[in-house]
Amino acid sequence: MRTLLLLLLASGCATAAAPVKVLVWDERQPRQSEAYDNFLGNEIARRLGGAEGIDVVSVGQDDPDLGLGALDAQEVLLWWGHVRQHEVPDEVGKRIVERVRTGKLALIALHSAHWSVPFMEAMYARTRSDARRRFPDAETKFEFVPPPGRYPPTYDSIVTPAYYALMRRGKVSRVRVDLPNCVFPGVDAHGRPSMVTVTRPSHPIVKGVPVQFDIPSSEMYDEPFHVPDPDLVLFREEWRGGGRFRGGMLWNLGRGKVFYFRPGHETFPVFKDANVMRILENAVQWMGSQVRR
Repeated sequence: MRTLLLLLLASGCATAAAPVKVLVWDERQPRQSEAYDNFLGNEIARRLGGAEGIDVVSVGQDDPDLGLGALDAQEVLLWWGHVRQHEVPDEVGKRIVERVRTGKLALIALHSAHWSVPFMEAMYARTRSDARRRFPDAETKFEFVPPPGRYPPTYDSIVTPAYYALMRRGKVSRVRVDLPNCVFPGVDAHGRPSMVTVTRPSHPIVKGVPVQFDIPSSEMYDEPFHVPDPDLVLFREEWRGGGRFRGGMLWNLGRGKVFYFRPGHETFPVFKDANVMRILENAVQWMGSQVRR
């Protein structure tokens, strides 16, 4: 059998790997027409679809079943949401997170999808896991407190997730955990350039990307970002005149992975930028390969 496989490889007749199956989800907001002729999600899908080894489906929030009827057949989900985040039921996010946790799906949240239901549910799930690792006593009782809604914090607020542990007889008996608000105190859609710096140049997601590059027009987000500590930070992003952010973050979640990629905004043509799209192509290919392991 091994000899036959080697002969097939040598002759170029071996079966090529199946393409990564990608679902691009977009709320398809009308304001996207300021930068994209046919919606932001369709632009991303068109560009990814031109790459070898990627099979892309583009769906919208108003499609039947929120466009997620074929989710179980996909390996990577790219999610864009902004002003209609609240219209997506929590059950949808939990369904997606369960597929991520079991290693059947990878999630990429783009820009304003920091407040999307799937990303928030993923960050809640990671926080619960982190809390139980931090306080491993089986008798410790946890109270997980969700944020009161989609409200940005002030700069001087506590940064969530936050832990308040109570002792009894020398042991941690109860822990209150404020779940992550998945947002930040500073934002400005001024459209000024941002400078992106690669912080993990050996990672597959940044293959072929300059160590430093500019995005000509972007919305500014400013730290602190209220999320669990990521396992890897791949980029940092800075703006002339102020503002800094961890532009690309990776979390392990059960057997799966979640990637948050900050650059974006629907009125700036960020997803026409060659470096941005190279990062997304790399992320899709690498995260898809992780699902197949």
